[in-house]
Amino acid sequence: MSDKATFTLDGKNYEYPVITGTENEKAVDISKLRAQSGFVTFDEGYKNTGCTVSNITFLDGEKGILRYRGYGIEDLAEKATFTEVSYLLLYGELPTAKQLKDFEDNLTQHTLVHENLMKVFEVFPSGSHPMGQLMTLISGLSSFYPDSLNPNKSPEQVNLTIIRLLAKMPTICAMIQKKGKGHPLVYPQNKHDYVTNFLRMTFGNVTDDYAPDPVVIDAMNKLLILHADHEQNCSTATVRIVGSSHANLYASIGAGVAALWGPRHGGANQEVLEMLEHIQTIDKGDVKKVVAEAKDKKRLLFGFGHRVYKNFDPRATIIKKSCDNVLAKLGVNDPLLDIAKQLEEVALTDPYFIERKLYPNVDFYSGIIYKALGFPTPMFTVLFALGRLPGWISQWKEMREKNEDIGRPRQIYNGPGLRPFVGITDRK
Repeated sequence: MSDKATFTLDGKNYEYPVITGTENEKAVDISKLRAQSGFVTFDEGYKNTGCTVSNITFLDGEKGILRYRGYGIEDLAEKATFTEVSYLLLYGELPTAKQLKDFEDNLTQHTLVHENLMKVFEVFPSGSHPMGQLMTLISGLSSFYPDSLNPNKSPEQVNLTIIRLLAKMPTICAMIQKKGKGHPLVYPQNKHDYVTNFLRMTFGNVTDDYAPDPVVIDAMNKLLILHADHEQNCSTATVRIVGSSHANLYASIGAGVAALWGPRHGGANQEVLEMLEHIQTIDKGDVKKVVAEAKDKKRLLFGFGHRVYKNFDPRATIIKKSCDNVLAKLGVNDPLLDIAKQLEEVALTDPYFIERKLYPNVDFYSGIIYKALGFPTPMFTVLFALGRLPGWISQWKEMREKNEDIGRPRQIYNGPGLRPFVGITDRK
């Protein structure tokens, strides 16, 4: 097989190398195309454009495969904790017992948020969107750690910035949840693990002790692991392109949060709950009617199928079991969850859905779990960001270590040609 691709442009031939990844993915390296021919490629949304060569995540949407650093998502979700997976993404290998203990000990030493940042947080209106708060607080961390502003410092200094951000993220997310309820904040306690501490700060109160159920801890671990990275999606590509300007880590991650905020990216599980609420109130819970309208293309159903996974979402298969366990353990009696279970049954048994591979995806089940645990719908995207954080940081870290060029996409201009300037008194 040829390792070159030939382009014929304006009667001239140009040859470019073919790159083959470890999973036999192939790409044409056109990095010299414009310099040699004057042409650029056009690929709206970069759906067919590889922006980097990465060692972090492999995704095959046709076969339903997701791997972090070569490890199948199924094994990681079943056998690892979120902090283990975070270490894997950041440093390339699963940690030894000592490495994991040292990593987790480092995290617990940096969970507190500076009290002056808390004062900034206090002035947010009580009804402000959680993602706006999260984006501001993450970006604001750079003001409290000026040694992080230069991403070209020593690896030890960069690693300290990474640890700080990972450690403070659960505290910040819990703060946002508490503010939404008007409750006093619950501070972290170093005796708890990462996920338990987050749940305790989120659902506990200063008036009593709170011990999350092991089933809930397990489900939250799995949800965070399943969201930890997903190759070059909108927010991850944003983190890398902002970081390519040598912006500091906090600014780069803040940009990723902004990208995730968009409903076409991080808001999918929120759309699922809003859909269920609409079915309950407007459609009076008539699932058969809703399904019939969806088949007739009269309405959209959220949480089924996936933009990348053309067969099934491997993450949904994993989280479905946790969803069932959580609902059974908590004994939740919620009409929205009843509607969700009816829709799930249709999607898994109806030939229309099966033939089109419209299986419930991870957003369908994650929204149900978050609802059952007591998270308000606007917090769902914040939880997505909490899980995605180690992936974003790993992508930023890889990009910086490779010293990739600054991102600078091209365009095809389609506006007016050169026009003479007309003075304001002569314009009609």
